[in-house]
Amino acid sequence: MKGSLALAMLVATPPAAADVKAGLDAWNHGEWARAIAEWRPLAIQGDADAQFNLAQAYKFGRGVPVDLNQALAWFKRAADQGHRQAEDSYGIALFQSNRKPEAFPYLDRSARRGEPRAQLLLATMLFNGDGAAIDYPRAYALMTRASLAKMPSAAQSLSQMEAFLTPADRERGLQLVETYPALAGTAAKVAAAPTSAPAPPLAARQPAAPRQAAPPRPAPSPRAVQARPAPPRASTASGPWRVQLGAFRDRANADALWKKVGARVGGEPAYVAGGGVTRLQATGFPDRAAARRACAAAGVSCVVIAP
Repeated sequence: MKGSLALAMLVATPPAAADVKAGLDAWNHGEWARAIAEWRPLAIQGDADAQFNLAQAYKFGRGVPVDLNQALAWFKRAADQGHRQAEDSYGIALFQSNRKPEAFPYLDRSARRGEPRAQLLLATMLFNGDGAAIDYPRAYALMTRASLAKMPSAAQSLSQMEAFLTPADRERGLQLVETYPALAGTAAKVAAAPTSAPAPPLAARQPAAPRQAAPPRPAPSPRAVQARPAPPRASTASGPWRVQLGAFRDRANADALWKKVGARVGGEPAYVAGGGVTRLQATGFPDRAAARRACAAAGVSCVVIAP
């Protein structure tokens, strides 16, 4: 929810529920310290909702200093008790902390429940082979679902994936889309923080995907061959690695993107036509590490292409 911070209300025994509810009421009135005082004893006793709320407080610095390690610890305690919001938040936080193998099982459970942020991040991992084994059909299915949920960058990432999928991978991915549900309605135990609270929504902090792509499998189709032509004759760069920055139906849009990011990315531009689109690629990187650095510097969704 944009501009809001999700907090959980306990729906267990009445005494504990009253305490968590009191903390939530204090939170919604901007009384952060009083909210923390209500939740901390319950969190220590093992109450999952109080643990989740305390983790949120540490993550966004409400009533306590920002402490991501404390936030991760409390998210994990709640997540390991099956708290769904905590599972979502913990997996995302692990991904953002570059602890992707640890994030995988939590993101996987969240994605299977229909959480679009988890679907986008998990698709990135599976496509890149980053923290998980490469699985192109599943990555395509998850990114499709995230795109249908209007996740930022998902549609562009999906378009870039198309260039590297075999027809069989794409067909299998489309079949898998139906195995991942859309996100169900928000549970009754979720409440919004005060509108004056400056903490951003979780989705606003998700990295674009794929930011650092592993080399795609060579596809036997003519389109895949067109996606990796030799560098332009005028190029002074000699490295064989490339970074694809986007795929556009209008060549002018590719030119505009290069003017925007070319100085940050480096290398030389190549405009590769095929399949009704023009793919903008930065060329001339000596190895995968250099291409990945360029991809990270671009500030847009991009894919590293092996020679």
